Amino acid sequence: MMFGSSSGSVLEMDWSKRHGISETANKVDEFMEQHVLEYNSFVVIHGAGSFGHFQASKSGVHKGGLDRALVKAGFVATRISVTSLNLDIVRALAREGIPSVAMSPFSCGWSTRERNIASADVSTVVEALDSGFVPVLHGDAVLDESLGCTILSGDVIISHLAAHLKPQFVVFLTDVFGVYDRPPSEPNAVLLREIAVSEDGSWSVVNPTFEDSDKRVEISVASHDTTGGMVTKISEAAMIAKLGIDVYIVKAATEHSLTALSGKLRDKIPEDWLGTVIRYVP
Repeated sequence: MMFGSSSGSVLEMDWSKRHGISETANKVDEFMEQHVLEYNSFVVIHGAGSFGHFQASKSGVHKGGLDRALVKAGFVATRISVTSLNLDIVRALAREGIPSVAMSPFSCGWSTRERNIASADVSTVVEALDSGFVPVLHGDAVLDESLGCTILSGDVIISHLAAHLKPQFVVFLTDVFGVYDRPPSEPNAVLLREIAVSEDGSWSVVNPTFEDSDKRVEISVASHDTTGGMVTKISEAAMIAKLGIDVYIVKAATEHSLTALSGKLRDKIPEDWLGTVIRYVP
């Protein structure tokens, strides 16, 4: 995603003061004669994972009720956790020479009503993109007009941004190769390579084909996940696909995810590619 690099070395952008590290001055000097690199515009959105779901589920933040001490404390604890993770991810990207900037939905004024987005100013995201930065957003604890508070899923954020930014494609990175017909830990689980989304938002598996045409996909949700897990992911992916934007669900840190992120799947899906494609079929 980077163009015009004149050297093989990566110039780090993390100049933050960290314990035991005092190389900031040298890193700054390295940029003195460096030209600004060009990037394909992209946005990174990550979930809360083990950094936030536990705190949210234990305190009930996703259910609302800021008049309760436990919920208010859980709201604070959840935000500390997810923003800490966000900082780690921004730093990791910056160390690879990617000009990433953190953007927390709560701090940017995003809010919900009955857990649905009520207010979401995407202008800061657009301005960051136009300025050559990579916005990094995350699942967050936000205020809810009717419930008091709730958890805004990273998957919902992706869907909302896709509707406004109209990206060429969307990639969901997971810890498995894609969507399966049952929990992938179960024997004989089958990877669903392509899912078609209809005009009404319903979806069906087109590859592979099953002998039982009424076969339903069984999806489980972890007990600590307050945002719906893979169920929400597929639902939001279907909404994105309805916009005419292909969605790829693929395992992170694999050659398959690199292929998806590079945009090579837009022309043709290779037979040896492992992942799930979700696309609109009129």
